[in-house]
Amino acid sequence: MLDLALVWSDHVLCQLWPNRTNSRVAKSPAKMMSSESAEQTMAQAADQSDTLRNLPLPNSKSAAAIATQLRQAIMDGVYVDGERLPAERQLAVALSSSRTTVRVALRILEDSKLVNRRVGSGTFVTFRPETGDDDVAEVTSPLELVEVRIAVEPHMVRLATLHATLRDLDRIDEALNALEAPGISAEAFTRDDRTFHQAIADATRNPLMISVYRQINHVRGHRQWNAMKDKVLNEASIADYNKDHRALYDALRARDADQAVAVIDRHLDAARRQLSAVRGGT
Repeated sequence: MLDLALVWSDHVLCQLWPNRTNSRVAKSPAKMMSSESAEQTMAQAADQSDTLRNLPLPNSKSAAAIATQLRQAIMDGVYVDGERLPAERQLAVALSSSRTTVRVALRILEDSKLVNRRVGSGTFVTFRPETGDDDVAEVTSPLELVEVRIAVEPHMVRLATLHATLRDLDRIDEALNALEAPGISAEAFTRDDRTFHQAIADATRNPLMISVYRQINHVRGHRQWNAMKDKVLNEASIADYNKDHRALYDALRARDADQAVAVIDRHLDAARRQLSAVRGGT
């Protein structure tokens, strides 16, 4: 199976986005775009850039290889139900492939019922992890989600310190670098945070733990969290969370299980307290 762990480096993004973004704005007549809409366009382009950072690089440029990597990213919760994938043109440039090949890859995903392609709007994820009952994400609050994470993740990071390979640690480091990007938006931070914690779950080498965390990431991508994230994520809170992310990575690389558990306990307790404060209106 192809390795989906690779994420885009800042080098690739710097090559991909500045010219694209500037040319798009430059070609738009000033009379057709107010300063407010121009800022909105630039913000959307920045968010799309952040999205591409998490896109895995396939080992082949074939449509099947691209489809396989995108499928795995969807299964891992990097892209969640209802989320739009990058546009065909952006995927083609980022993957050094043709738009025709990318179009075929997206058709493969659509035939597998993983995405829905809407003319004029884009390609949207339609995959939801299977559950025995109605979608649990619909009835799980952000605070209830954090309570489950508090129960699961301390043991998850302990397993990761025992079983992570050097390749796993590199993947976690790449995700961490994306989280620490200057000026990261709440939207991009949420997506990169899912990638970071999923990479730790993958490092446990425990199939059930990996599957459980994919379900957690599915719930994290639900609209209830999307409605909450702008209330709890700001420049200061993101910086605090990233201090914990960096400390957690250092503990994993040092194979210090006790320190890793202490960091994740502190990290999730801070998230719980912040959510409780918002819910209480303080």
